[in-house]
Amino acid sequence: MSEMTVRKKRPKHLALHEIRLPLAGFVSILHRVSGAGLFLMLPLLLSLFADSLGSAETFADYKDTVSNPLVKLILFGLLWAFLHHFCAGIRFLLLDVHKGLDLASSRQSARLVLIVSLVLTVLIGVKLW
Repeated sequence: MSEMTVRKKRPKHLALHEIRLPLAGFVSILHRVSGAGLFLMLPLLLSLFADSLGSAETFADYKDTVSNPLVKLILFGLLWAFLHHFCAGIRFLLLDVHKGLDLASSRQSARLVLIVSLVLTVLIGVKLW
């Protein structure tokens, strides 16, 4: 009987381009990526914060650094990472207390997280640019 059992042929490699994640899966992955990005960029943020609060000379250095377009782009990305991580964190907390577990509301909350984080990023980023 054991020799007659038909086994499903398993793939030898994982084809990542063929996997179709739902929107909630992308929100979850982006939540992890944004958290890791925020953690890794923490030394830069703390350095900028320290420069902004130091003496007049360090504040001038801070202004020169922040006026660089590449630094502005990095800070814009970090702003999105923070806002996405915050919005997705609220979504996951609501899921933890069993709110929005059905499929329709889960999809809607995932869509809402993406839309709200992007809109807030644009609004705050334009204001700060």
